[in-house]
Amino acid sequence: MLPADSLASFLLASTLLSIAPGPDNLFVLTQSALYGRRSGLLITLGLCSGLLVHTSAVALGVAALIQASDIAFNLLRLAGAGYLLYLAWLAFGAGSAGLRGPGSTLHSAMALYRRGIVMNLTNPKVTIFFLAFLPQFASPEGGSMAVQIGLLGALFMLTAFIVFSAIALLAGSLRPWLNDSPKAQRGLSRLAGIVFVLLAMKLAFANPLPA
Repeated sequence: MLPADSLASFLLASTLLSIAPGPDNLFVLTQSALYGRRSGLLITLGLCSGLLVHTSAVALGVAALIQASDIAFNLLRLAGAGYLLYLAWLAFGAGSAGLRGPGSTLHSAMALYRRGIVMNLTNPKVTIFFLAFLPQFASPEGGSMAVQIGLLGALFMLTAFIVFSAIALLAGSLRPWLNDSPKAQRGLSRLAGIVFVLLAMKLAFANPLPA
């Protein structure tokens, strides 16, 4: 069982990390502003579902293998950078299309959910970060390390879901204004594209976290 003080520290750190600007929450913010709260919440569900895989990888030791293998890390890194560039291309081409009515979205619910999963899973830094972060709050005295890692991962996922959902709801409030301003829509789409290009470049040149 996790000690109360360790649990409180973990939840605080998880909240701050979820709030800190990164590819996931920036994606939720821009998509919610452009296509509504529903789109942002569906993407949030996908992103948090991806964290289940990262948590399992750490609990089963797969993350250590990725960290030790340059080939595995580089393949995931380049796949993630390529996907971010794909999102940038979509953002640059979006303009003001698809924002006609209060309920319109860019994709179906399942497509948005899958997009969140893919974006999360193609970032190997998340798995390696979990490898460095989660074990700090587990201890042999607390029982099975795998169970503790699973619990910590679930708590991180819950924290991220709450934070990202709040971002989606707040950013979604901009959509009525954007509906009345095609120029603002195009500007935000292009800004999102620039952000994705910068994030892709950062990921493309990323190095594994030190062991």
